Amino acid sequence: METLSAPNAQDCVALAEIELCGELMIAASAAHGERLSPDRIDEVLNVGDPQEWATAVPRQGARRG
Repeated sequence: METLSAPNAQDCVALAEIELCGELMIAASAAHGERLSPDRIDEVLNVGDPQEWATAVPRQGARRG
């Protein structure tokens, strides 16, 4: 029998990405139009105002350019 190891940071990031993709799929299936608007995508992903990004704490592995 194989023992599963404790989740690492990459596992946690992957699970978070899967959850966000799921939220987008749910929102897309409920959308009345052909595509989700950028504002609706930001709302689903709980993204704040881009002006606030500069003061936000960057996520692990995030790149700023």
